[in-house]
Amino acid sequence: MSTDDLGRVVMVVPTYNEADNLPWIVQRLRRAEPDVDVLVVDDDSPDGTGRIADALAADDPQVRVLHRAVKAGLGAAYVEGFGWALDQGYDVIGEMDADGSHQPEQLHRLLTALRDADLVVGARWMPGGSVVNWPWTRQALSRGGNLYVRLLLGISVRDATSGFRLFRRSTLEKIDLQAVRSTGYVFQTDLVTRALHAGLTVREVPIEFVERVRGDSKMTPHVARESLLRITQWGVAERTRQVRRALRRRPGGGGR
Repeated sequence: MSTDDLGRVVMVVPTYNEADNLPWIVQRLRRAEPDVDVLVVDDDSPDGTGRIADALAADDPQVRVLHRAVKAGLGAAYVEGFGWALDQGYDVIGEMDADGSHQPEQLHRLLTALRDADLVVGARWMPGGSVVNWPWTRQALSRGGNLYVRLLLGISVRDATSGFRLFRRSTLEKIDLQAVRSTGYVFQTDLVTRALHAGLTVREVPIEFVERVRGDSKMTPHVARESLLRITQWGVAERTRQVRRALRRRPGGGGR
């Protein structure tokens, strides 16, 4: 679809050991959305993903590469990629996985929704959304995790952990990327929450999420535990602030 009314669009694709997947997913993305540029952010992959990304960029001026010296986490890679995109003057900055779980052929759904939103999330856990090749245990874990996020943080987004999304430039500027400290998968929830707290419009559109068929997943039990701990800390802090605000509003509570 044409993105003329949205301005310049780039999809940020972080990589670590995705040599088998990167050429395939970049080709699909460029075919599905020829007007959309691609930024690969590679964390010094030992399998040569960075060299493959350089070769893709050499053949296609709409593909660019950022090389990072160390593997420092998904969130850190996105923050650096977002910063580069802002510096380059992009109007819309997106994110997606390199393993094919986010289908470029469905990106048009997010682009359409962004016309009346500040942030669009491709959601698995909403009517019309689905996952392919996940066991029921993993589905239950993801659904339960997102329910926990909604209840604890008091937000209505149904798939706050999804990594297929589009931001307007103004959205990233308002949520202050330099203040973001989350580096792992909890980064996704962090940015959604920041956008909502800034009073921005967040929309979800259904997607079909397809489990990778090549390479190893980066989601480990350690990463999941770390994300759960961070979300719990944020939730407790937010509930504490809400209680304090309520007490200040009570007669004699110090409020006006």
